Amino acid sequence: MSSSSSPVVWDGVDSNDLLNRAMELHYADITRAVRRRGHPRSTARDIVHDLYVKLAVKPDVLQNKRSIKAFLCRAAINLGIDRQRRESREARLFSGSEREALSVASVGPAPDMALEIEARVAILREAIAELPERRRAVFVLHRLHHLTPDQICVKLNISRNMVDRHLRRALTHCLDRLLQVE
Repeated sequence: MSSSSSPVVWDGVDSNDLLNRAMELHYADITRAVRRRGHPRSTARDIVHDLYVKLAVKPDVLQNKRSIKAFLCRAAINLGIDRQRRESREARLFSGSEREALSVASVGPAPDMALEIEARVAILREAIAELPERRRAVFVLHRLHHLTPDQICVKLNISRNMVDRHLRRALTHCLDRLLQVE
């Protein structure tokens, strides 16, 4: 279906109606233009359909165009080029084998890592609960509340040497408990 040799007058036509009439009138020419760029018939039709959908969102684009047919053909050809580029990129992106995919290192933690962390946290909680009351208080103030040994000795009214001794023994106890499980 080729357009006639006499120019079509589009003055006073609503934008949506202009798009519909222009696509109907020039459909075959637009499809042929896309096919000349190496696309098979079904793909060319898909590209023309995609063009229609894109233009339906903003049909005012066709207003005041010198040649609506030329504009539609060029726009469809550009969409076809975009489609070829996207398909080529996807083909390169997904061309690897399963073996290659498995050889790629994961940036995230292993799935079982969360379970292991939970188990280690549970062991640490038990180890902290097993500490004598004063040692546990020193450990919690230092590790969880981020107090310095000097701040702890003032807060608990004990010597700095005792704070250091409690911390050393608490850390040793927690480390021993973690190593027993492994």
